[in-house]
Amino acid sequence: MIKTNLFDDYDQGNEFCEIFGPAAAIDDASLLAKRLSKYKIRTLNQRNRAAERELHNLGITFTIYSDAGAIDRILPFDPIPRQITATDWEKLDAGCKQRVTALNAFLTDIYSKQKILKDGIVPSDLVLKNQHFCKEMMDVSLVHNTYTHISGVDLIRDETGEFLVLEDNCRSPSGVSYVIENRHLMMRSFPDLMEGMKILPVSDYGKRLRGKLMETAPPGIQNPQVALLTPGVFNAAYFEHIFLAREMGVPLVEGRDLIVDDQDRVFMKTISGLVRIHVLYRRIDDEFLDPEVFRKDSMLGVPGVMRALKGGKVSIANAVGAGVADDKAVYAYMPRIIDYYLGEEAILNNVKTYICREEDDLNYVLDNLKDLVVKPVGESGGYGIVVGPKATKEELSAIKNELKKKPDNYIAQPMINLSVCPTLTPNGVRSRHVDLRPFVLTGEDSWVLPGGLSRVAMREGSIIVNSSQGGGSKDTWVMR
Repeated sequence: MIKTNLFDDYDQGNEFCEIFGPAAAIDDASLLAKRLSKYKIRTLNQRNRAAERELHNLGITFTIYSDAGAIDRILPFDPIPRQITATDWEKLDAGCKQRVTALNAFLTDIYSKQKILKDGIVPSDLVLKNQHFCKEMMDVSLVHNTYTHISGVDLIRDETGEFLVLEDNCRSPSGVSYVIENRHLMMRSFPDLMEGMKILPVSDYGKRLRGKLMETAPPGIQNPQVALLTPGVFNAAYFEHIFLAREMGVPLVEGRDLIVDDQDRVFMKTISGLVRIHVLYRRIDDEFLDPEVFRKDSMLGVPGVMRALKGGKVSIANAVGAGVADDKAVYAYMPRIIDYYLGEEAILNNVKTYICREEDDLNYVLDNLKDLVVKPVGESGGYGIVVGPKATKEELSAIKNELKKKPDNYIAQPMINLSVCPTLTPNGVRSRHVDLRPFVLTGEDSWVLPGGLSRVAMREGSIIVNSSQGGGSKDTWVMR
């Protein structure tokens, strides 16, 4: 290990380190590690405090509804970046594109011929009884058969350094604003660290997103108008909605700003009159989208927008009903889904997953709870997860009872030693677990944002990286 003030006390344990590599090769320090080693802890702390003040001033926050004492928080920022080699990124890029291609094929199929269900590759009830399956989407034709225009593929890295897919996010994955703002913070706060480093850019995401959305506009439109539909200022990700609308150069609208006319066309109200909308990037849930079809009491959606979609007058991203592919139980079948539609082996492997709705898997999980991570299939944000090796006897007993009552609601996975990255803490630079969420944009084809969101478990020993559970983020450097 490099012996400097910064890394003197750094211990990666038995985990794979994103900067130093496997423990056996820790002396093979990268250029990034060598540059970091020149910093003093005091310098890092000073620059980090300045960066976090900037996050506050810019209003880059998220909301935790369960914490009445703290409505808005910044996502903790760690100034020590994560580095991904060009070789690793080449595989990740190909694997994410493959996965999203298969997910779109799967969604197109289950909302039309349902061949994969008839062939028994995926259990029918897993799809047809899924809370996100939307009967109103049956036989609706979508441009380029794109259901999930913006996807987030959550990845972890095990102790050998292999990237594994942890879950898919096909409804409205959040966090991309932090990817871009983290890079901007690093450019302003650590220009000396970045100087001369060959890092792939992320700042063109807004332009790419708008382009991909325009590719899915109804046919025959020369210059499609895109708008971003937000639930409003009280939404947890409202900052990101503003950010993305600004980055794309498109209007940010609420449901009350839109109307559907008697020809099923969607218009935005402006002080100059009505403006036609061709593509609606919506950041509200299916059930609130159209009170004519879903929740009658919704004040967030647009009455008649489903008529517009079915009539081919508007495109909606991500498509209604795409959440079926989000499901953690469907995730377990992804290697089979990729093979079924593409005739290929998965480039990126799943984490081994036990499907508790299947008797053999359930029995195994019940017998090995203390060694497994149990997850509810319908939750997100890290809620409801029971980490067996770190759970109390009471917690294990409670989840055991739940599994027996409602096995369909759960999956389980072995405990993975997530990779770590040097992270600035109040006690100096320490190893903290990280994951990675690349963002995939799909229209005629797919494009992957280089790097994505690296989330870091700021609490010592924690493997829960979600912002709602105290996690932070860091800049992700994909090298050329």
